[in-house]
Amino acid sequence: MKLFLASGNTHKVGELQSLADASGLRVEIVSAAAAGGMPAVVEDAGTFVGNARKKALALRTRLPAEAWALADDSGLCVDALGGAPGVESAYYAGPQGDSAANLTKLIEAMRPVPDAQRGAHFLCVLVLIGPAGELAFEGRCDGRLLRAPRGGSGFGYDPLFIPEGYMQSFSELGAEIKSRLSHRARAWEKLSKQLFGLRNSKYQVPGSKINDRSSNPIGTG
Repeated sequence: MKLFLASGNTHKVGELQSLADASGLRVEIVSAAAAGGMPAVVEDAGTFVGNARKKALALRTRLPAEAWALADDSGLCVDALGGAPGVESAYYAGPQGDSAANLTKLIEAMRPVPDAQRGAHFLCVLVLIGPAGELAFEGRCDGRLLRAPRGGSGFGYDPLFIPEGYMQSFSELGAEIKSRLSHRARAWEKLSKQLFGLRNSKYQVPGSKINDRSSNPIGTG
């Protein structure tokens, strides 16, 4: 089974393929490049599920009728900042999408916040759209923010984020542990349960459809 990922980001393709392999599913995650490239999408829905749905629907216009499109939208939500950067995580410091600038801006914004109030969580929504329906799956990883980055691996906000139950940042923990704890891994775990039911059927998808008008528009199946 192939899932066409609404992204040209090779890192994201590789991460989702690793999650698929670890779940035991015979699923191939295919880059949007294989469908002629990802269409331009203005991510202005204001919600993770809304943005992911826009990306999946855009890619579906370039796929065969029987194909499945997968999209994600994710970000870091900081309690002391009212949930920011949230859906703007990739562009927190400006439209250029500079990860280092985003991290620097967050460090400065959190400088006056005491240690006891530095709670945050990563959130990921995966949206799957195919010939018979639409589903969304949410994954969340709670934790707290450091005062300065630690660790040399990972990307984005990883050096500043310590997941709940650990003393190291995502960057310090490394890819293997992060792949078990991350928001994307938890969303994929929910999605994979649906795919186990889908793999023997060409069209039927069990579960609930997306309702982006809801205050909690996540169909967990």
